[in-house]
Amino acid sequence: MRHSLPIAPQFYVTAPQPCPYLADRMERKLFTALQGEGAEQLNNALSQQGFRRSQNVLYRPSCTDCAACLSARINVSAFRASRSQKRALRRNAHLTRRATSPWATDEQYELFRRYLDSRHADGGMADMDVFEFAAMIEETPIRSRVIEYAHRETRALTAVSLTDVLDDGLSMVYSFYDPDLHRASLGTHMILDHIDIAREAGLPYVYLGYWVPRSPKMGYKARFSGLEIYLGGSWQPMTNPDAHDVIRHPLSTDPIAEQVANIQLPDRMPTRD
Repeated sequence: MRHSLPIAPQFYVTAPQPCPYLADRMERKLFTALQGEGAEQLNNALSQQGFRRSQNVLYRPSCTDCAACLSARINVSAFRASRSQKRALRRNAHLTRRATSPWATDEQYELFRRYLDSRHADGGMADMDVFEFAAMIEETPIRSRVIEYAHRETRALTAVSLTDVLDDGLSMVYSFYDPDLHRASLGTHMILDHIDIAREAGLPYVYLGYWVPRSPKMGYKARFSGLEIYLGGSWQPMTNPDAHDVIRHPLSTDPIAEQVANIQLPDRMPTRD
């Protein structure tokens, strides 16, 4: 008699490296490969548990003495645009949206390079060449879209978001925009537009990645109403951003074995005879 055994994903931990968000801290990630027939199911299940996708990898922060990074998403039904967000929509009313398959173009890469050189010249992606950019866009085993925003009249590409379509929402994997138009609040505009897309599609959430208290790079996420954070194994409404601290403690993070044991995998994964 032959028995079918589930192919459980294997989890690994990266070596510590300098944190890009908080000075004098080291980051470490728990990750697993995203591949095979069960990729879509695994991505949906782990995204709901605070994981993020990067190409064919799913990861979540697992730093040894810090738990500052919190996965964030917007509850579409609870979102109400603020006055400043409504102004951002009006400022960008001349932009048109175009959703395409995940395929990289020279125009996208040119905009991406300008964005990095202006906003993140010392970041981990600063040396990314055109081939690595194409891999970031195109290497996806799940349902993904590239959403471009261009000037209605000139057709000039102004902003781009690589977006995954999940069972329960949209996940903004990576976004970039024209750095010369910093007063236009293009990052805010893209999030607001994704909220509209999710609402039209009947999807309850827009996943924004990680929010880090006290990090200027991440402060904008806390300005969206309806924001939820993944904390203590569940999604909780964000109340007061200032109530979240970033104090180090050696017991901030559970042991890796315990973290993996607590991950809820999809009910049905591919099997091998």
